[in-house]
Amino acid sequence: MVDLKGQYQKIKPQIDEAIRVVMESTAFINGPAVKRFQKHLEDYLQVKHVITCGNGTDALQLALMALDLQPGDEVITTSFTFVATAEVIALLKLTPVLVDVLPDTYNIDPRAVKEAITPRTKAIIPVHLFGQAADMQQIMEIAREHNLFVVEDTAQALGADFTNLKNGKIQKAGTIGTIGCTSFFPSKNLGAFGDGGAVFTNDDALAEKLRMLANHGMKIRYHHDYVGVNSRLDTLQAAILDVKLAHLDEYAAARQKAASFYNEAFAGCKEINIPVTARFTSHVFHQYTVVLQDVDRKALMGYLAEHDIASAVYYPVPLHLQKAYRDKRYGEGDFPVTEALSRSVMSLPIHTELTPEIQEVIAGAVLEFMHKNR
Repeated sequence: MVDLKGQYQKIKPQIDEAIRVVMESTAFINGPAVKRFQKHLEDYLQVKHVITCGNGTDALQLALMALDLQPGDEVITTSFTFVATAEVIALLKLTPVLVDVLPDTYNIDPRAVKEAITPRTKAIIPVHLFGQAADMQQIMEIAREHNLFVVEDTAQALGADFTNLKNGKIQKAGTIGTIGCTSFFPSKNLGAFGDGGAVFTNDDALAEKLRMLANHGMKIRYHHDYVGVNSRLDTLQAAILDVKLAHLDEYAAARQKAASFYNEAFAGCKEINIPVTARFTSHVFHQYTVVLQDVDRKALMGYLAEHDIASAVYYPVPLHLQKAYRDKRYGEGDFPVTEALSRSVMSLPIHTELTPEIQEVIAGAVLEFMHKNR
């Protein structure tokens, strides 16, 4: 699904030099590269504060910890996402409230969010799924109306632009709500060579608290103001990410070009619904995900595997049907869009090293299967 080796080879001298500098300095924890990367990411996102941490799940957990939520407080999020989004809510003894998504963008449905609000609701976690921003204009209006926090899960959409259609203001996904979170898992658009994550905010007080929470709850060494955690980005990973950050827009352009190739290839195929990009956002295509119509997905994926072509399903079981998150408030059939997507979505390889020749093979195999099984 990704070609990390090919990506590394293109920037090998820069990466190797960055690693060498860290090795020579032996500043493996909170070294200069960490502060440098944080500053460069702040500049890129046009946000006041970036606080790096151990991984994307930690980023979400730190964000919720910083908001002083109490056990039982409700946090609304989507059922069509990776489990980490709801996992951190449950771990903090908060109550996950899951809602359905929109059928075209697969992102959280603002109308469903509004309908799910109760007196116990304290926050919304919109997930910018697969590479495009959720409808943050509507979500922020709902949040302001009900005095709710907004924590943006930007693990799959770092670098995407959101445009407020009312005033034309453009902001990066993750910088619009109270706190934004991202992951630097190796397969992400900005991926490390191991785990990593970050939170970002324009709120000075929240930024200071986030830094403390990620460092055992302390600002002054051995003086602990909060019950915190130990979550930090290794200096080696920060140095690598700093090199790759300079290429992030280039990576997004390569993914967008690859997505356009697929779109054209599948335009005339009635069995495939190609991805839709909402008019208020750019799409950085962390995943290229199609919806299959009356197709045996398992058979198609098996056929692709026989031709050495990768494919994946994100996500085969919605959160509200997962054993760990079953809840008497909802069951099978309650989120029809999410459930239909889980049965019909399929993702094809999309990454910075794809060539038209490789894509021709991939698209050709998909279309060949469709032709044979009509």
